[in-house]
Amino acid sequence: MKVLLINGSPHPKGCTYTALRTVADMLEQCGIETEIFHIGASVMHGCIACGKCKTTGKCIFEDDSVNLCIEKIKTVDGLIVGSPVYYAGPNGALCALMDRVFYAVGKELAYKPAAAVVSCRRGGATASFDRLNKYFTISNMPVVSSQYWNEVHGNTPEEVLQDVEGLQIMRTLGRNMAWLLKCIEHGKSAGVMPPEREVWTPTNFIR
Repeated sequence: MKVLLINGSPHPKGCTYTALRTVADMLEQCGIETEIFHIGASVMHGCIACGKCKTTGKCIFEDDSVNLCIEKIKTVDGLIVGSPVYYAGPNGALCALMDRVFYAVGKELAYKPAAAVVSCRRGGATASFDRLNKYFTISNMPVVSSQYWNEVHGNTPEEVLQDVEGLQIMRTLGRNMAWLLKCIEHGKSAGVMPPEREVWTPTNFIR
């Protein structure tokens, strides 16, 4: 079993990475393989709603990391997405990536456990946490919780390492993710399969 952890910060080894690394270390202690995927600091295209991904399974933009991320997500059993907090929201580049990934292959992510992690100096953590969780809850993905909202605080990785409760939250999240993945695996071996899905009936407010 494997979990992909997306580092949505422009900094490869900053505060967000420190939180994700703590989760990954616990997952590995529990026997789960991990990979941390850094989205980078290059330009990230926003979705242009062209719909091409619905027929190709990938985004038309080939000059950023979205299609690589899509291929990695398809092969893993669980997903954790981490972001710094900017103006009480996740990093815009990460949201652009998530919009395109989930529009392209959201249906394929159904029933894969997922979680969000946020890093902030002081405020805006819960609003950012809520924003990221919406990707999972629209995609039939079980959301893995911890003992508190998944957030760490600090201006530097060194300060994050002083956030004793935040690091405990990350470790608990890792243990809970590992537990749920193992439960799903044992369930499948006992014949318990994902629920049958109804055909989607999209509506809007005028029809």
